[in-house]
Amino acid sequence: MKWCNLNLPSPAEQLAGDETLLDWSETGHGEETLLFWEPREIFVVVGYANKVAAEVNVAACAAKKIPIFRRCSGGGTVLQGPGCLNYALILRISDDGPLRSITSANQFIMERNRAAIESAIRNPQSAISVRGHTDLCLGDLKFSGNSQRRKKNFLLFHGSFLLNFNLALVGEFLRMPSLQPGYRADRSHDDFVANLNLPAEQVKSALQKAWNATEALHNPPVQEIQRLATEKYSTDEWNFKL
Repeated sequence: MKWCNLNLPSPAEQLAGDETLLDWSETGHGEETLLFWEPREIFVVVGYANKVAAEVNVAACAAKKIPIFRRCSGGGTVLQGPGCLNYALILRISDDGPLRSITSANQFIMERNRAAIESAIRNPQSAISVRGHTDLCLGDLKFSGNSQRRKKNFLLFHGSFLLNFNLALVGEFLRMPSLQPGYRADRSHDDFVANLNLPAEQVKSALQKAWNATEALHNPPVQEIQRLATEKYSTDEWNFKL
């Protein structure tokens, strides 16, 4: 598998990068890839089917000039910024493999990611577990959320890790989610999320080892990414469609 630090200038380009690499592989130009990117600014990302007004404190975002984006995959709304690490896996689907369905892909990928993070923490104070299908938790505190988008031959599985993020900002800019996993038990953002307090390079290294991502990707389709960012991810028509 190939890997790439896809650190582009804007969140719109980074989000477009995940979708572009999926399409690139689906059309036969790319292959299985592990991407990383680290946010430089604070921004909100809603899931594909999320209603912005229901999930985001839009007035607070407007007052602080916090941009709101929409990703191409499902799942809930997240706040991102410095101290977060994003990753994306582009994986090939086979009819008889562990990625053959949404459920089996979730189980397979999340367990491998869980084991990778566990290996990166020498003496974890709490058990690391998969909760609510696509969350990673330290004890009962969430530090990673994930989602997937599927095509015929490849899937995109991506998510973010809270490493050293300013967690107090989450409750300032996000509302309580309209849908939440049972294990959350109506806890506030402050009582629900936690930082891993690991360097990004340590997490990247663990994931690269877990997914055997040993070869650097030298030719990502940057022009296609920039085009999709301009035509889709930078538009109100996409970001505020719900």
